[in-house]
Amino acid sequence: MKKTSFSLVFLVLSLIIISTLTAGAADYKIGISQFVEHPALDSAREGFIDGLAEAGYSKDQIEYVIQNAQADFATAQSIAQKFRNDNLDLVLTIATPNSQATANVIKDTPVLFTAVTDPVKSGLLTNLENPGGNLTGTTDMNPVARQIELIKEFIPNLTDLGMLYNPGEVNSVVQIDIVKKVAKKMKIEVHEATVSNTSEVSLAASSLMGKVDAIYVPTDNIIVSALPSVLNITNQNKVPVFASENGQVKQGSIATLGIDYYLLGKQTGKMAAEILVGADPAKMAVQSSDELKLYLNKKAAQNLGLKIPDAVLNRADVIYDEISQ
Repeated sequence: MKKTSFSLVFLVLSLIIISTLTAGAADYKIGISQFVEHPALDSAREGFIDGLAEAGYSKDQIEYVIQNAQADFATAQSIAQKFRNDNLDLVLTIATPNSQATANVIKDTPVLFTAVTDPVKSGLLTNLENPGGNLTGTTDMNPVARQIELIKEFIPNLTDLGMLYNPGEVNSVVQIDIVKKVAKKMKIEVHEATVSNTSEVSLAASSLMGKVDAIYVPTDNIIVSALPSVLNITNQNKVPVFASENGQVKQGSIATLGIDYYLLGKQTGKMAAEILVGADPAKMAVQSSDELKLYLNKKAAQNLGLKIPDAVLNRADVIYDEISQ
């Protein structure tokens, strides 16, 4: 009788322990590989998680393993190798370099990318409509030509335009090539200053001073992550900086016509929700944002004594009256 009671108590205790250990277990495990921290990529990550939540996947259902490469491609490769061995249900890559690193390593687990400018030229895919493998996602290709036209609205006599970028980022090179074609038609001379890491950004920005009427910053991860250094130099020299995305405008660039990275991340999150219930990424077309907004920073323009054209002010979707740090 005592033996039976002891066995019963042991069984009950065992069930309680097992229940306690498994109660908090998530249904899915998703790895997120981000190339570097800056407002655009951070917003894409937040949007992705919120997109999954809106699709019915609460945060307690999904365990997120978030890794940041700190703008180092070797680290991005190490993260990809770790994720390959982590038995994940899905991987999200944020930015082109991380997506390239992950695509080279992970071949079986579904991989979604976001904030990738040109998935074909970056070597991720050969067909946007039918990816044909374990990889698909969303592109952040900006309306570069219209962004340069916006600069001309502010500076009608624009003759010299500076550009800062990292030639090691395919996404940046794609945008710079577009700028050069547009500038040639507008009879604008382009002045390039290139960097390979954030420590070179200040010197590159300084090299353009006295040569340009304005600077255009593409969605280059190195430059954007060091944008305060750029603005520190340009503001001292009264040279306006025009952006390619909203986060740069918040930080003190004058304006841009671009996408909302939070909404782009949300869009990617909804694609992830479809994959978690069985959708095949090989048959999921790469998506892009069709919602463009005109972002304007009045405080940044005021600090430089730059007049905002009435036509721009009247059609602005988002106006900032301060500069975020």
